[in-house]
Amino acid sequence: MNIRFLEPAAAELYEAIVYYNIQRNGLGLEFAKEVEDTIERIKQTPEAWTTISTSKHARRCLTNRFPYGIIYQIRDNTILIVAVMHLKRRPQTWQSRIRKNSQ
Repeated sequence: MNIRFLEPAAAELYEAIVYYNIQRNGLGLEFAKEVEDTIERIKQTPEAWTTISTSKHARRCLTNRFPYGIIYQIRDNTILIVAVMHLKRRPQTWQSRIRKNSQ
């Protein structure tokens, strides 16, 4: 399966890496590895993770170590990463992305 990030999701990933590196040198790289491992789990079994939108097309896989979820959709042979979301954020921050990219 191919992986594609929406631009806002890629920006969220980058911002989180920078934030964690400011907290402790190297922690951002640990976060990036955790996200990479989570995406690999998604690739292995993309339909195994919980659906979270009313349309049933968006799914969420949680990271193991950090309080983040990877919000994604399965589109043909592509996993579209919609958000790299801190679990305390409101869902409105990513739900509009799904509507925009469904058209």
